[in-house]
Amino acid sequence: MRNNYLVRALTRANSQTRTSQPARSLCSSASSADVALKNVTRSNFEVVLAELRRHVREADFVSIDLEMTGITSAPWRESFEFDRPDIQYLKVKDSAHKFAVVQFGVCPFRWDPHTTSFVANPHNFYIFPRQEITSDGVSYDFLCQTSSLEFLAKYQFDFNTCINEGISYLSRSQEEEALKRLDLVYKDELPDLSSNLRNGSDMQLVRMADILFAERMKNVVGEWRAGLLRSGNWGAESQGSWNDMNQKFQTTFYQTRPALEVNGLTSRQLKIIKSVTEKHFKDLAYVHVTGETSCRQPLIVYTDSTEDRELLKREVKACQRKTAELSIQAAIGFRHVIDLLSSERKLIVGHNCFLDIAHVYSKFIGPLPSTAEEFASAVRTYFPNIIDTKVLLNSDYTLLRIMKKGSTSLSKAFGLLCLLPVTLTSISTGVADKLRMKVEVQVDEQRFSNWNSGAKHEAGYDAFMTGCVFSHACSHLGIDFNSPAPGVDLLQNEKLQMYINHLYLSWVNGDTLDLKTGKSSSAGSSGSTMAKHWRTKFTFSNMILLWRLPAKLKAKDIRDCFSKAFGSGSVISVHHLDETAALVQFSKPELVSGFLELKDSLERENSPISVLHPLSTILETGRVRAATYEAYNEVCSSPLSEVLFSDQAEKIGVDGKAGLVKPSIDVDEDDDLYPSEAQLSR
Repeated sequence: MRNNYLVRALTRANSQTRTSQPARSLCSSASSADVALKNVTRSNFEVVLAELRRHVREADFVSIDLEMTGITSAPWRESFEFDRPDIQYLKVKDSAHKFAVVQFGVCPFRWDPHTTSFVANPHNFYIFPRQEITSDGVSYDFLCQTSSLEFLAKYQFDFNTCINEGISYLSRSQEEEALKRLDLVYKDELPDLSSNLRNGSDMQLVRMADILFAERMKNVVGEWRAGLLRSGNWGAESQGSWNDMNQKFQTTFYQTRPALEVNGLTSRQLKIIKSVTEKHFKDLAYVHVTGETSCRQPLIVYTDSTEDRELLKREVKACQRKTAELSIQAAIGFRHVIDLLSSERKLIVGHNCFLDIAHVYSKFIGPLPSTAEEFASAVRTYFPNIIDTKVLLNSDYTLLRIMKKGSTSLSKAFGLLCLLPVTLTSISTGVADKLRMKVEVQVDEQRFSNWNSGAKHEAGYDAFMTGCVFSHACSHLGIDFNSPAPGVDLLQNEKLQMYINHLYLSWVNGDTLDLKTGKSSSAGSSGSTMAKHWRTKFTFSNMILLWRLPAKLKAKDIRDCFSKAFGSGSVISVHHLDETAALVQFSKPELVSGFLELKDSLERENSPISVLHPLSTILETGRVRAATYEAYNEVCSSPLSEVLFSDQAEKIGVDGKAGLVKPSIDVDEDDDLYPSEAQLSR
């Protein structure tokens, strides 16, 4: 078990070293002067967004990368080789829901036929889920995983810039909800004046202080009204004499109507003034208007007729609605970038990007669907064409040879494909040079070709590396960007069709999701980078889930107990979720129901025979819970994230005596399973 597994907010880690650390650069000019990556914050977002629109429109593809505050909300929510595809999706869904995105890299790539090179425009956006609409009553929170914060700090992530200058955002569903609330507030063109009067007059004044204050306000407002009617002059002379009397009340104008500005009073006092005004003065209207500082200013406005008063109410209400609508539009923030990528229908390129796409949907579109099939359909609505370079690298034999049939992490792929010379024995030096794709970086209006690789794990630079890997992979696939044709349409290129919209659900076991069909598939022998000994067959209908296990109970102990009870070879494998829970795979499906029935019988009898039974080591007189694999799905579906699996199962009330449920998905015996890769070296 990891110590200090979760923290609830971004810490001040790294804050004391920000001023002394040099800015990382993407490229260097011929004079060796560093050129900083295009960092985007609140202060320059609007200007950069206008430039980005042009770059995306002209791009052949756009690569993206995200940096998050965490990956897994509990140890048992990590990706395991025995996770069925629906379980894998639920774990990604949980991660995307609970953790924040703090950096978003966007890098449009455009082919320039004049220089026969790609031109990359890398952007590094700092984003932060700040509450911009104060009226919605929502307070945003998210989890942070300490290992992820340490990882970000190691690569000099600027936490201060993220929190203080990060660009906020609203998802599409949040915007729709805010507009619905607005409609409820302003659904009537004209407020019900009788209702307002009735509500105001019905305000119960119980405390003596409130009664005295109400009487005083009646006199103050009455004197002001009488002064207006007596002099018939709304000019500066009457304003000055009143202002001298009481600094909390100042005569002003709302449009062409005289008004009394109320300042420095509590919300309760204002409610009393509203009640007094509406109850005792038929030609006065109490309203709130938006002032020059965007604050709501209470006014008591004089109207010369009932019609004028109704017109005033309409005007104020229309102004308030317009102001609220503008505040919602202003709060959309970084989602404008997502809307841009969606509307332009460009090819989106990521590396091991299923979690990235899940975050994009969760943060900027709406709550993630409950199943992978629904997710696939929903994503294609907004992003119809996505390529995962990790799938591409592991599916093409030539690219596998270049990667030396080993790790296909982004940094390694970038080094082998984009930086180091190609050394395949079957490729001559001349052909290798031809295959090498030239990439230039454009920062503002300057272009550079001497870029370095020292800024990895910064979202903007990782997006740039991803795009470079993809462009070089296209070259090795035989896509000729220098063909006489007007240009290469990557979306229609037949050599890419088999890779588009296939994303790794989990790299641990190589399962992929086809966004075109919503179907998941397991890694086969084609494109596999791992040896045959990693193959493991998982038949989920043969599995049982055990939780509340005795402390320090090893997999061997569990296997031995079941072998004594059901015979040698009855158990194929035992896999721990954490120290409190494990999955046991039997050799036959009938052993699942047999075990559940036997467990129930032993616990019900509670006799000396049951104590001496081989399973007693595991069962511990009724403490241990057991169910089919479907209970694992139920636990993973819960939005809770208790650190220990047993605590999670007990918290959500999973039935410890769940009967056999036929699973919907099995893994074929020829499926390949990969050893675990570090979650953050994507």
